[in-house]
Amino acid sequence: MNLLSFYSRNSAELLGLTWQHVYLVVVSTGAAIVVGVPLGIALTRRPAWRAPVLGLANVFQTIPSLALLGFLIPFFGIGAWTAITALILYALLPIIRNTYTGIAGVDPAVREAGRGMGMTDGELLRLVELPLAAGVILAGIRVATVVSVGVATIGAAIGAGGLGVYIFRGVATVDDTLIMAGALPAALLALAADAVLGIAQRRLAWQR
Repeated sequence: MNLLSFYSRNSAELLGLTWQHVYLVVVSTGAAIVVGVPLGIALTRRPAWRAPVLGLANVFQTIPSLALLGFLIPFFGIGAWTAITALILYALLPIIRNTYTGIAGVDPAVREAGRGMGMTDGELLRLVELPLAAGVILAGIRVATVVSVGVATIGAAIGAGGLGVYIFRGVATVDDTLIMAGALPAALLALAADAVLGIAQRRLAWQR
């Protein structure tokens, strides 16, 4: 079966599965940013938290995706929210680590200059540290997003939808075309996300 003819005959289903895939990635990455960036900032203010927080985030990274989904099913059931929770846990490490690294890497002399101008800690964070660390933080978000696009295919195993539906259907029927029908657009989505975030990262670097 030709891949192009398959896409032509199943265009509506393909669009629906692509939308589900994008939804899983956008929601999980957005939630990971909301959780991970403040945690990374907190680590710069509470150095004692660094080892346990990064250690826990590292543990989530080491758990195989299917096993993590299995652990989460008793709490969230079958479907999209279990997959989203797993993707959030996988995305936390690069976001937390890069946020911490970016802010911790700000030149101490710049901080002292800000304090000399009478800035509070909050103003120093908002006006100095975060703008200078933005490129590094965005690099972490970029890694997390690309990883999430790939891992989201596993969500099909628990009824979360997405392009993994084609992959699992192809594995079950030993159909290479079906496997490629899911793998190819997932790879293109990952490349597109990486390219868009890469452009944003370079623009931040130029502005600095």
